[in-house]
Amino acid sequence: MAVLLLTACESPKELGVVPYPQYAQTTSKTVELPSTVTFSTNLAKSDMNDLLAYLPDFAIPMKLVDKNPFVTIEITDATDNPIAAEGYNLTVSKQGVNIQASSAAGAFYGLQTLAQLARNGKELPVTTIKDEPRFPYRGLHLDVSRHFFNTDYVKKQIDLVATYKINRLHWHLTDGAGWRLEIPGYPRLTEFAAWRKAANLQDWGKYDHRFCEKNEEGAYGGYYTEADVREVLEYARLRHVTVIPEIEMPGHSGEVLAAYPQLSCTGKPYTSGEVCIGNEETFKFFEDVLDEVIRLFPSRYIHIGGDEASRRHWKACPKCQKRMKEEGLKDESELQSYMIVRIEKYLNDKGREIIGWDEILDGGLAPNATVMSWRGTEGGIAAARMGHYAIMTPESHCYLDHYQDDPETQPLAFGACIPIGQTYSYDPAPDSLGSDICKYILGVQGNVWAEYLPTYEHAEYMIYPRIIALAEVGWTPMENKHPESFKRRINNEIRYIRTKGYNPFTLSEQVQTSQTVDYAKKKSCCPSPPKNIRLTSATQRTAPNRLYLPSYTRNRLP
Repeated sequence: MAVLLLTACESPKELGVVPYPQYAQTTSKTVELPSTVTFSTNLAKSDMNDLLAYLPDFAIPMKLVDKNPFVTIEITDATDNPIAAEGYNLTVSKQGVNIQASSAAGAFYGLQTLAQLARNGKELPVTTIKDEPRFPYRGLHLDVSRHFFNTDYVKKQIDLVATYKINRLHWHLTDGAGWRLEIPGYPRLTEFAAWRKAANLQDWGKYDHRFCEKNEEGAYGGYYTEADVREVLEYARLRHVTVIPEIEMPGHSGEVLAAYPQLSCTGKPYTSGEVCIGNEETFKFFEDVLDEVIRLFPSRYIHIGGDEASRRHWKACPKCQKRMKEEGLKDESELQSYMIVRIEKYLNDKGREIIGWDEILDGGLAPNATVMSWRGTEGGIAAARMGHYAIMTPESHCYLDHYQDDPETQPLAFGACIPIGQTYSYDPAPDSLGSDICKYILGVQGNVWAEYLPTYEHAEYMIYPRIIALAEVGWTPMENKHPESFKRRINNEIRYIRTKGYNPFTLSEQVQTSQTVDYAKKKSCCPSPPKNIRLTSATQRTAPNRLYLPSYTRNRLP
């Protein structure tokens, strides 16, 4: 039995801001908010143009003026009291609002805080805020292989998570359920391996998990063109979100082998999910794919997967065994490491670096790799001990596709119950690890896997509000995290994002502060949502509109 922490404790007088600032002092005095908020800024011309391009989508109508602004946005390079790269200082007084930052990103985050302060109506509290993130990496992972989400939907999620100061979108573009990125020279990836006869993976089993031609009747799927990718990247850039693409290898590659079976150990499709590492054509394929990824994506990091390869086909493959003998590799774990190291060198030579799931530790870690720790925290800690950077995303706290309440009341989901209190309680870098380890922990990420998320509404239902809890985990110092305060603030945010057209899980107004969960039975007395809420057809377990009770619709990034 695990105790989930939304434990009762005293919290200081708080502002209605998520994530909560590093320092905030407020009073009972208020300042009237104009109907149109004027502002001036000394942002560099390119940064100002970016801000002006973003402002039509901002929560507060704002107008640039030359004199007498209500809001002043000031970029400062003060050396006596420097502001962190993504940090900002915000002051609300009788004279108006002043936002100081050392970067355009910091100014953007100051504006997001201002928007939250303004949600209560026409008045702003007289306030002083000094704020900066605890971690430089605060991410959302979105799996678009198992279910395809179009560009408008991806942008919609970027828009919202950016308001909570999430700054990375990990775009899981390839996996065994579908390839989603157009690659010149490899048309079968998107004409065939991006399409299947069933949207739901359970139904796809009736077709032996085989792909179909794009133009076949009933084909489900999709992919992103170069124009699609550039549209998403520009949208994210204006919101200071870096998009990190993932190209899975050597496992989770069944869709590749369906399209190009010569890359498998057997030379046949649908026989494994792992590419043949003994085949030089495999490396030519991935180098060509990565060349296109480099051309499209400016991100310094490219995620190359590395997880859950069974390795059994490599044991029986003459080419793989020959490779092992030639390279002096003692087992198949080292064979996988050989591929990861070789791909890393290819990317390093082109000015990029790799991230991989924590299985890339097996067989020896590539020299410059960053580890994304999902099978608990041990992988990330092990990487940090070796002087490698780590991003913490343990399944126990950060997997947003898992149940968030009693499975008997919820749409079908994956794994055990991870209610919001458990997510909020997570500390990616506890002091007990020591500063020598913690300095290598870049941050935290929430992962959304789409096996059981067949619709856009259902995906949002699982993402929100837990990603907002993780936003506070990644931004707010531990000493400023107070569960009782968070309960009040998160319920306000749920109401707000629902008005903006999102479909969040709705918590009760009286969220329980002490819960237990039985992982064997996947049940818990999680925070119960309000009663008598009908499920939409997007989130149902069975028939549309069935009624359920209860139910609900530190470290500088290197």
